[in-house]
Amino acid sequence: MSHGNARLTIHGRLLIIERARAGWKQAHIATAMGVSRRCVKRWLDRYEAEGETGLSDRSSRPHRSPQRTPWRTEAAVLTLRARERLGRDAIADRLGLSPRTVSRVLVRHGVPHLARLDPITGQLIRSSKATAVRYERERAGELVHMDVKKLGRIPDGGGWRVHGRGSGSIRRDRATRVGFDYVHSLVDDHSRLAYSEVLSDEKGVTCAAFLERAITYFAVHGIERVERLLTDNAWAYRYSLRSVCEAHGIVQRFIKPHCPWQNGKVERFNRTLQSEWAYRQVFISNDDRTAALDPWLEYYNTRRHHSALGGQPPLSRLSPT
Repeated sequence: MSHGNARLTIHGRLLIIERARAGWKQAHIATAMGVSRRCVKRWLDRYEAEGETGLSDRSSRPHRSPQRTPWRTEAAVLTLRARERLGRDAIADRLGLSPRTVSRVLVRHGVPHLARLDPITGQLIRSSKATAVRYERERAGELVHMDVKKLGRIPDGGGWRVHGRGSGSIRRDRATRVGFDYVHSLVDDHSRLAYSEVLSDEKGVTCAAFLERAITYFAVHGIERVERLLTDNAWAYRYSLRSVCEAHGIVQRFIKPHCPWQNGKVERFNRTLQSEWAYRQVFISNDDRTAALDPWLEYYNTRRHHSALGGQPPLSRLSPT
């Protein structure tokens, strides 16, 4: 396909041939078409040698690429992506490659972005929407984001992800009413340091107690003071966090109603939480999933490659404590 600024498309090249057959001189054709005489001659010669098919666009890919990544390395990249569903930075670190090289390999083989894949099966499930509008606070603690993610509890023995959809487990799950877990999370805007807890509800008292523990966790990891807190407009956030914020000198801010993307840092963390902790592996019981949160959170903050941080973990942006 011709690029957006191309003078000639397939139709323009056919017009060159028609005018040449009508007796036009090559110089006159070039002037009328706004191209060089050399360009006109090239298309006339190609038409004479190959016919109308010679007027089609050709790939600019070279015949040989001696510096291309070896096929064994490409196979290792694709295997890691398919088996463990790792991002480009994690794959690059595991194989000792440049993240850009990993990206080129994945694009070359048509591998979709992780956000478009089911976290357990790795199958393509949906398209994703991205925005180029990004912001980041200059220092840790200047702004933190808070939110709650509601997850269905896992019945003893496992749910449909263990037994399959056709085994009657879905009907059993709906009949037993196992209820929900509420994953409360706080994320620092600058460093992306995150703290989460699985709690039984999202009431105001619960949210306030969680915020106190999260502030302590941040202080232990180098964020001694939280200046601003951004949440949605839930009743528990709007009225129950005032005392905690006043005690710690925190200015509380709220997003515009029905605009969750304004709290995007923690919303994106919730998605990572789902894909890499809650739904990455099969859990036999709800307690097993809850117990796996703390180890995963430690991995997220200390070792997981974060693309927004240049491939470094959140703790890399904080002073040692």
